[in-house]
Amino acid sequence: MEFALAEHQQMTAQMVREFAQTEVGPRIKELDRAQQFDRSILGSMAALGILGLCIPERYGGAGMDYVSLGLACEELEYVDTSLRVIMSVHAGLNSLTLLSWGTEEQKQRYLVPQARGEKIATYALTEPAAGSDAVGIRTTASRDGAGYVLSGEKLWISLADVADHFIVFGWTDPAKQRSRDHSGLSAFIITRDMNGVRTGTIHGKLGIRAGNTGSIVMDEARVPAGNLLGQEGEGFRIAMFALDQGRYTVAAGATGLIRACLDASVKYAKERTTFGRPIAEHQLVKEMIAGMVRDYEISRLLYLRSGWMKNQGLRNSRETSLAKWYATVASERAAGDAVEVHGAYGYSDDYPVERFYRNSKGAVIYEGTREIHTLMQADYALGFRQDRPTRAQLPKWPFE
Repeated sequence: MEFALAEHQQMTAQMVREFAQTEVGPRIKELDRAQQFDRSILGSMAALGILGLCIPERYGGAGMDYVSLGLACEELEYVDTSLRVIMSVHAGLNSLTLLSWGTEEQKQRYLVPQARGEKIATYALTEPAAGSDAVGIRTTASRDGAGYVLSGEKLWISLADVADHFIVFGWTDPAKQRSRDHSGLSAFIITRDMNGVRTGTIHGKLGIRAGNTGSIVMDEARVPAGNLLGQEGEGFRIAMFALDQGRYTVAAGATGLIRACLDASVKYAKERTTFGRPIAEHQLVKEMIAGMVRDYEISRLLYLRSGWMKNQGLRNSRETSLAKWYATVASERAAGDAVEVHGAYGYSDDYPVERFYRNSKGAVIYEGTREIHTLMQADYALGFRQDRPTRAQLPKWPFE
């Protein structure tokens, strides 16, 4: 087993680190305070090739491997979670799903401009009454002549008011919807300019305030039959496949948040004095910092293993679930301890740990709550759940 990163992986991490810390870092506190999403960030990421990082060159991407994607997400969230969220929905949930499930025509029409950063994409499964319960969604997709008519609402969708392309899910079989048979769900590619599609932004969020989150309403939106992703009835499998890729980016990002908490805490602990000595010398402060070290190293190893498995073309749902579960829970713990290390100052946005603490909560909820992943890992151990090959798999790296 080789733990050293390849040169191209190190260079990717360095490039993303410099971009995030230099171009976004100095502005992130004000963007967070203003609850403002800066669209110019997307253009900068596109110019660097980050948005198509692990998409093959023949589809407009940089052709990098999946470990490089994880490293990029770690560096982005080290600065702010909103940056990593862009990669989760645009690259992880949407583009990698199109790469594996899309037809050649769909890849040329939608994936190529996404990989180049000319179009921004997202993924829409969650609804007002359906989150972890994916088969609880109410969106319908009725066949009508040469296409489908989609009606329903998606909620808590990252980049909802920014994206050009969306992967959405709806019921194509009413009978199976009534019986909660997920084989009645189908996936579709919709675009912002389709009639009947409108979006809105959610304000007043606890965290990720520099990111865009909103709703997508489809009011009898007419979608061509050629925009069906996969086949009718494969929507649930496509949704779970996409979540494997999104969860990977979330795990890597949460690892970066732990590292940010650790670095901020170490710096402050060396500067702050109480009882005549730096708080870094107090045993209980050391305990919190040691916990961040432990959780960072474990989280990094877990997500790198998942990335390695993706590179080999191996199924990794169990490993990616474990990485997401551990890293997000650990990041919330690290952020809470970082606030404690900073004391009263940790309660103010004069220091970044206050923002880290607010941002950390979202990842424990989205793309599978900690409770969902707890059940998944128990079911794997008990033999109640097994990973089986799907009709589409991520292409093995290096891409042919």
